[in-house]
Amino acid sequence: MLQELEAIFDGTSLQLEVPLNIKAGTRVRIILESVIPDEEQQPKSFLQTAKSLQLQGEPGWSENID
Repeated sequence: MLQELEAIFDGTSLQLEVPLNIKAGTRVRIILESVIPDEEQQPKSFLQTAKSLQLQGEPGWSENID
């Protein structure tokens, strides 16, 4: 079973934001990845998003909508 959780490290332990859906005594593997808070992430511009899609098409495809 795979669950994705978010937690906050208080300097001693991880404090989960939601309860776990497992039985007590279940062995688990924990892989940590730091999450950048939303307010620190720079939003992508429309042009950056459009470029990242790497769309392919015939020459003049935007002019020949019909």
